[in-house]
Amino acid sequence: MGIKQKLAMGIATGALAVSMIGGGTYAYFNDVETSTNQFAAGTLDLTLNPETIINVENIKPGDWMPRTFKLENTGSLDISKIFLTTEVTESVAGFGDHIVVDFLKNEDKDSILGDSNVIVSKTLNELKNMSPDAVKNVSPTFFGWQGGENSGIKAGTTDGMYVQFRFKENNKDQNAFQGASIELKWKFDAQQTAGAKK
Repeated sequence: MGIKQKLAMGIATGALAVSMIGGGTYAYFNDVETSTNQFAAGTLDLTLNPETIINVENIKPGDWMPRTFKLENTGSLDISKIFLTTEVTESVAGFGDHIVVDFLKNEDKDSILGDSNVIVSKTLNELKNMSPDAVKNVSPTFFGWQGGENSGIKAGTTDGMYVQFRFKENNKDQNAFQGASIELKWKFDAQQTAGAKK
């Protein structure tokens, strides 16, 4: 073995010894546990059934139009409120003052002791300035008891709604509204319940 080989062998042996000593210096007991966690948000999903509540032609003063529809909570989270907002587009100005919502009732919140009307006798133009809660139990409380379901809609449940529209008869000349039309947009804005400890 030549001098270069002996020198290289000596350096390699020394490096191995140093690495073994260093490795021994950092030896310790070890135990590892892993926690795998997950956060999954729920869904707030309101379904209107049917989506078109009313589509009627050839109405005249004095006609009334009852309709039913459902508000369905198809999400995984409870709904606390559903605000109803009204948008009216008139082909003839003032026609919205002659179409009246006699009532909008939430039949699931109905009580023999009180009223379940969300809206009572308002014209479409008056409703533009309102945003009632369509799933509030408006019945009065008697000795801590309130008829009908609690306000809101629980996940997987449905509220039945009953509405009646009427072309108001005012016993005056309403010829200006012959052939007139209204596009009514009702927006139902569902709100979650308050946050809670999980």
